[in-house]
Amino acid sequence: MREIVLDTETTGLSVRDGHRIVEIGCIELDNLVPTKNIFHVYLNPERKVSDKAFEVHGYTDEFLSTKQKFVEIAKDFLSFIEGKKIIIHNAEFDIGHINNELSLIGLKKINNSNVIDTLELARNKFPGSGISLDALCKRFRIDNSKREKHTALIDCELLAKVYINLIDQKEPTFDLVENNEIKISLDDKQDYFKKIILPTEKELLEHSEYLKKNFKKNYF
Repeated sequence: MREIVLDTETTGLSVRDGHRIVEIGCIELDNLVPTKNIFHVYLNPERKVSDKAFEVHGYTDEFLSTKQKFVEIAKDFLSFIEGKKIIIHNAEFDIGHINNELSLIGLKKINNSNVIDTLELARNKFPGSGISLDALCKRFRIDNSKREKHTALIDCELLAKVYINLIDQKEPTFDLVENNEIKISLDDKQDYFKKIILPTEKELLEHSEYLKKNFKKNYF
């Protein structure tokens, strides 16, 4: 199953105040393992970056003024995410801005039913606890030291690892082959997965006998 981890940076918080997207980052997952397929662009928002947004991502008006406009990359972006679940932290914010951009150029909005919000997953799993991306990285012991500023691709990389932990899937997907061996497809850099070694039938039998012998009162 292919999914897209997505993040945006903007000129400010609210589309109602005319704020626009300045960066889009996407990382593709194949059965929870990042592939080499990414989508990343800086965008000319055709307006000034707010002071608060500049403090978050550090992109200046001068830097962004030379970049493409959303209308120029829209089709490539939609093609990249087509038919895939989209993983976002605080989806209301990112989807709101993306749909605003799509509306401005007369294109169909993204359907929320195709979006998984990791903020909601974290809120349900850890009620009353910190659920920001940084807080979740700390909870799952994910190194976020590179996150000095909010940048879309770095946030996507961190979110991919957070998402895997949130859904309790720390192992790669197994493909059973004809000789009953287990084939594991795993990128060399994905050291946050755990390797699984399955017990043999003999080991299972010996374990069962050990339990019967040493824990008679509590063994059922």
